[in-house]
Amino acid sequence: MKILLVQYNPVWEDKEINKRKIFSLLEGKESAGGLIIFPEMTLTGFSMNPEKLAEEKEGESFHFFSRIAEKNSCDVLAGFIEKENQKFYNTLLHISSSGKLINSYRKIHPFSYSKEDKHYTGGKKPITTVIKGWKAGLSICYDLRFPELFRFYGKERTDLIINIANWPVPRIEHWRTLLKARAIENQCYVVGVNRVGTDPNGTYNGFSSVFDPMGKEIISVENKEEIISVELNKKLVNEIREKLPFLNDIKLI
Repeated sequence: MKILLVQYNPVWEDKEINKRKIFSLLEGKESAGGLIIFPEMTLTGFSMNPEKLAEEKEGESFHFFSRIAEKNSCDVLAGFIEKENQKFYNTLLHISSSGKLINSYRKIHPFSYSKEDKHYTGGKKPITTVIKGWKAGLSICYDLRFPELFRFYGKERTDLIINIANWPVPRIEHWRTLLKARAIENQCYVVGVNRVGTDPNGTYNGFSSVFDPMGKEIISVENKEEIISVELNKKLVNEIREKLPFLNDIKLI
């Protein structure tokens, strides 16, 4: 499966400018039949102003990314700020190549260090979704620090784990190490899509990355606003799990 990782520098809390930036970045990119993945809170940056920016699940952001999915004949994963019943969620959408909403994941672990937990309600459950025949586990940024979530995805035998993020420079080595660890321990591909640039709270250098089921880094890009293209081979996941059946020995204590 072909995957495009959109590593870009969103303009702070400006959805309209960011829509234009994304259209420009995607212009001429071949993605038919594959998957495009965008970073956390794609059109706003990591904002603590949900009252101003939140939408219904199938609101403005959904319709924008639905058009992208249809135009490019590919599935899309993107983040946005969701409002439901007077609560706010940091949410990831899975949209099919026909523009339909397939699944959504609400970030289970709000980032208390930045007081995200004061503004957003945490999600309650892991979400697996099927993308072009691949079983994928979904996660957002700070979730990456909590292996329990990813062990669930390992037990579910996901082929692919995806994390979308706004992960800052001071802790970027944690990001890189944890992505690799999640690939090794769950014997699957792990894809991390991070932003670049700055916002009022920090600086970001990307390092959007893909690791294979043995923890080998396939690609990692630092400090560039660009579309990163990579091909994944599902057969490799099956081969590694058959050759090294470590997942069969999981014991939850």
